[in-house]
Amino acid sequence: MTVRMPLEGASPFADLPSALVDDVVGQTSSVAAGLLKSFASVKEERKSLRRKLKESDLVIADSTLDVDVAPTTCATDGSYAIERLLMTDLVAAAAVAVEGLAPPSETRHWEFPRHKCFVAAEPHFTDTSTIVRAIMLGEELRLLVAAPHDLLMLDGTFTLPIIYFNQALNQVASRPQLKCSQEFADNCCDYLEKFLEALQSRRTDKQFAAFPKYSTRREIGRKLRWPSNYDDRGILSILLDAGELTRPIPLDSKKTGAGDSTWHLNTGELPDSVRSHAAKVAKAVVAAADTIHVMYYKPRAWIPAIRVEVPASVALNTHRLASVVQGIKHQSVAASMLEPYPIYFADRIVKSLARAMPAFRQVTTQQISEDYDGDIGEIYFALHGFRSETGR
Repeated sequence: MTVRMPLEGASPFADLPSALVDDVVGQTSSVAAGLLKSFASVKEERKSLRRKLKESDLVIADSTLDVDVAPTTCATDGSYAIERLLMTDLVAAAAVAVEGLAPPSETRHWEFPRHKCFVAAEPHFTDTSTIVRAIMLGEELRLLVAAPHDLLMLDGTFTLPIIYFNQALNQVASRPQLKCSQEFADNCCDYLEKFLEALQSRRTDKQFAAFPKYSTRREIGRKLRWPSNYDDRGILSILLDAGELTRPIPLDSKKTGAGDSTWHLNTGELPDSVRSHAAKVAKAVVAAADTIHVMYYKPRAWIPAIRVEVPASVALNTHRLASVVQGIKHQSVAASMLEPYPIYFADRIVKSLARAMPAFRQVTTQQISEDYDGDIGEIYFALHGFRSETGR
């Protein structure tokens, strides 16, 4: 059964049976009791946990990482949506770039457009989203590398493109009839090259950083032997004072053996024309991914600790790390935004894509109807939407 979203201002329970609402509300009491116990436990242990954190020499103040000039910033984010219609799938993916609040002395200009998009009508296929998602990330990386700024922020983790690219690489050969398969195959080498440029971050005037909102990795917790149910970001949001950050440490990854990498990119299914070059770049990407470092930073009292992933070339260079830290602080300016300004607005923009898909479908339907010389009802049946899939 499809549950209709309530109209704005309507009760969120409008379409739910009253007995179901009562049951859910009743069960929230035990959930609340469990969470209250957990919060109380952390509050009691805060002093001892913070003392151990300070004694570990993992915490430093951002004042020790000052820069002469505030860095300019930019963030990219993306989303995709698939409308499952009666006769076809309407597919859209978009990536956007948002510039941060500019320092008063900034004179650089970035030409428009600051977005990339892909729209296509595809035959029904369960895993279309796998390939479209990879295109979305590839275009995000293209925008990120092209941005003429000092701090370049990716909304998400650095490891996500490896996972999504590898999934798409395993699908494109078996689905050559999909336009998105051809799009990804044609551009995958460039996507990988841009990804490698971000992971290596060799240019000292460009600092790349990734900002995952959620992560199951526990680099700090494992190091300090915190209980396994203690999430790094959650606990550090309580333990860190405003203006404090943890020293960058290697990303927690589980390798399969000595010298083996956690990551893998299967380029063997690509067309002959690009396979050799893609394999070479993919090997370098995997090697660079093993050098990612992570830190947590609480720039303001009203912002939770931010998980920041940076390449080793940035993490191990004090001046470059200072540019990242000060860039984050200068973009964390309002209590209504729990993340840096450009990431916040890029996220808001891409979330609108899914909501706009029905409108795109209506425009397409109208354009077809104007030129169709048969029964218009056939068009409306064929393009009737049954289900939507969205993602970021």
